[in-house]
Amino acid sequence: MDFALILVVATFVTGLIWAVDALVLKRLRAARAGEGAAVREPVVVEYAKSFFPVLLLVLLLRSFLFEPFRIPSGSMMPTLLEGDFIFVNKFVYGLRLPVLNKKILELGEPERGDVIVFRLPSDPAVNYIKRVVGLPGDVVHYDRGTKQLTINGEKIPLEIIGPYPEDPGLLLAKERLGDGEHELLLTRGAQSRGGTYEVPKGHYFVMGDNRDNSRDSRFEGVEFIPEYRLVGRAERIWMNWRSPSEGGPQWSRIGKGIE
Repeated sequence: MDFALILVVATFVTGLIWAVDALVLKRLRAARAGEGAAVREPVVVEYAKSFFPVLLLVLLLRSFLFEPFRIPSGSMMPTLLEGDFIFVNKFVYGLRLPVLNKKILELGEPERGDVIVFRLPSDPAVNYIKRVVGLPGDVVHYDRGTKQLTINGEKIPLEIIGPYPEDPGLLLAKERLGDGEHELLLTRGAQSRGGTYEVPKGHYFVMGDNRDNSRDSRFEGVEFIPEYRLVGRAERIWMNWRSPSEGGPQWSRIGKGIE
């Protein structure tokens, strides 16, 4: 279901009904009322006038400012957990028309280390969230044995902190990409896909923070992310919700920034 398309159509239809009523139907009702006839506003017009301002506001906010997303998996642990609800900044990489996804205003480009939401190249109806590792023109190498990331011949600093408290089978580590540091998870004894990747112009190479449990640019169906598939940059967690059987919500995560 393309919610953006539904929202655009609903906004257009309610706005059209309101405009036709204001320009034509309202005058006809006034003329009939002047002749003594009992005239009331049609129900469909009442609903259109009520819903159009709300739909328009939601459309503008969702298309050009911020859009909420829910994290469906653990591929970005420990940065993002399953059940996190996040706000995504839609204007940081430029303004795009809803549905058409055509950029109408250049404002910025992804930086190494940004956590981004993008439309999956093999299925644009699906949104993915990963971390930007490689920029256009970069040569990225990931050693599946040592878990070492190398960009343009330079090894990225990697520090092993120790066992991950939530799962002793995982190691908690810290990595520096660009100007910032972030935590990531490594699975003991596991060797996820590695290799050398040359990022094409206008594309980005992304990886999950849960390095050995992430379907990212190393895999077919994801691979390099075209610039026009970008949705925005993940900014902040506004809610965490898990069922009682899963331990319930983690209130401490509410309002947490995404690094």
